Amino acid sequence: QVQLVESGGGLVQAGGSLRLSCAASGRTRGTYGMGWFRQAPGKEREFVAAITWTGQTRAYADSVKGRFTISRDNAKNTLYLHMNSLKPEDTAVYYCAAKPDGRAGTRPADFGSWGPGTPVTVSS
Repeated sequence: QVQLVESGGGLVQAGGSLRLSCAASGRTRGTYGMGWFRQAPGKEREFVAAITWTGQTRAYADSVKGRFTISRDNAKNTLYLHMNSLKPEDTAVYYCAAKPDGRAGTRPADFGSWGPGTPVTVSS
């Protein structure tokens, strides 16, 4: 099992930027796909972005395409989410997740390991 811890969340004004990080520890040997999800109050957890083990394939939700960038540094066992042009509707708790193969996934059920989440609040 991979343990995940997110960081980098906070309060930002609309139009601003944040970079989220997710540090992986534990059983980090082997290939695994990773992703970011978010959950706003009263809403279901939704897909944000995903990346394969090699980083060659990335997927984004339509709502963040062109504004968010997912990346990873396997040498540091760290996943990133660069968020630009933030909007109030991006306000949510952001979770990183890992899946036990190198492929990307867009469904929460695809992922077996989850971090505790980091809150992001975008003020208007």
